[in-house]
Amino acid sequence: MLNQVADGVWVRQSKWVWTNAIAVRGDDGLILIDPGIDGSELNQLADDLDGLGMPVVAGFSTHPHWDHLLWHSRFGDVPRYATAACANVASEARERAQKMAAESASGIPLELIGLVTPLPADGGPVPGEIVEHQAHAIGHAAVLLVDRGVLLAGDMLSDVLIPLFDPRQSNQVGAYETALDRLAEAARHVDVLVPGHGAVAEGPEVAARLAVETGSPAPTSRTWSRPEGSRAREPAALARVGGGDGFAAVREDHRATLGLAPGGRLVGRDPRRPRSGDARRAPGGSRRGWAMAARGTSGAVGWS
Repeated sequence: MLNQVADGVWVRQSKWVWTNAIAVRGDDGLILIDPGIDGSELNQLADDLDGLGMPVVAGFSTHPHWDHLLWHSRFGDVPRYATAACANVASEARERAQKMAAESASGIPLELIGLVTPLPADGGPVPGEIVEHQAHAIGHAAVLLVDRGVLLAGDMLSDVLIPLFDPRQSNQVGAYETALDRLAEAARHVDVLVPGHGAVAEGPEVAARLAVETGSPAPTSRTWSRPEGSRAREPAALARVGGGDGFAAVREDHRATLGLAPGGRLVGRDPRRPRSGDARRAPGGSRRGWAMAARGTSGAVGWS
């Protein structure tokens, strides 16, 4: 079901690697960001959106991995946007994305995958500010909604997945450092953080999530209290949930890529038990160390 995490922002989490579909209220209706994953979940998401009583007027994909390029006919034949770089990659890799989607989940409308176009310079119907970077994927975008105190982070700042490099790009360590600097600045204006996979972070948890990634706390200029009616899930709740459909395969691919024995723990901690701010972090004292350990992993787990 859709959970409201801030004014005009709703999140529905898939069982597939805890993927978050996000609906944002715009001037003329809803903007649907990264909907997923399997056919039944997409149908359920459409039911939830119908319940909001507002039409979907546009879609947005945060980056060109197949699980963020999905759509369903019930969302409507509306413009679907991405950064220019993301749209270019999505077009070139559309056949591969369709193949990976078919192998990973059932009932996905394959013919609708990856049909995104560059976002207009003025943002078009997508509210807020686009924070673009090149970590994890070409043309990766976060959406900063300052007026609502929300940062939609794409596949960054997750509490369940380690950072994954894009094997098609060089200097991903530098790209991650630049991206984290930009996201830390954006986070100064928010008290809700929605990652592409994992738990929604609220209040002090936003700074804690950044501290795990960067090794230093990210100050916030906002005073936080849980919004009335907010139903965001805490990270501790995720630790009580099973791995989720698809997560076991992802976990084993991580192990294989990192040269670990099947069933063994990943470096530092097991992502099945997310603990943002845990002192037992990756090599180097931050999850930038995770990124260095995970070079090329995105291709192995089927996201590139």
